[in-house]
Amino acid sequence: MTQVNVHEAKTQLSRLLELVENGETVVIARHGHPVAELVPARSKDGFPFGVAEHDPLVAKGDDWWAPMTDKDAEDWIAGK
Repeated sequence: MTQVNVHEAKTQLSRLLELVENGETVVIARHGHPVAELVPARSKDGFPFGVAEHDPLVAKGDDWWAPMTDKDAEDWIAGK
């Protein structure tokens, strides 16, 4: 982790962004007190934290949208 003051952050932003791109967290401080952190941006694609990344929540196709059969409902209620 790297800590810089506000003035250095303003004058060295490109260098600090390179550090963040390489996995480092940069803390910006005012009068020696941390006030902000530069961290990598979150990805806008997919589910957060890799949820369902390899194991989809719903089967492909439209079959999941069909009404449950009575047996399916009974199994679901029973926790099967």
